[in-house]
Amino acid sequence: MSDGMRVCAVDEIDDGGVRLVPRDVAGTGDDVAVFNDEGSFYALDDTCTHALASLADGWVEDGTVECPLHAARFSLSTGAALSLPATKAARCHRVQVRDGAVWLFPGEAPEPQG
Repeated sequence: MSDGMRVCAVDEIDDGGVRLVPRDVAGTGDDVAVFNDEGSFYALDDTCTHALASLADGWVEDGTVECPLHAARFSLSTGAALSLPATKAARCHRVQVRDGAVWLFPGEAPEPQG
């Protein structure tokens, strides 16, 4: 487990907003989109699994993000594809809020919610 990387202060991502972490900074194969949904923070690979569109440009609501290209929806907590045309899940990354900041752990699976 890594110590993670500080993305930004919590108040720098508005509700329904996103902060994009470039792949070369995250050390991942895709950019990572960090989302704020009603004060809960999530991270997914940025590229829609159906077509080459940025999920960071999508609509965030009720624990999901909707792809701006063909309206496929993904669960922010699991990455699961929730609607067609997407059938493959988006990769999730662990996010933690500590000391008023959002921390990303690229490549680490989110902790189970329960």
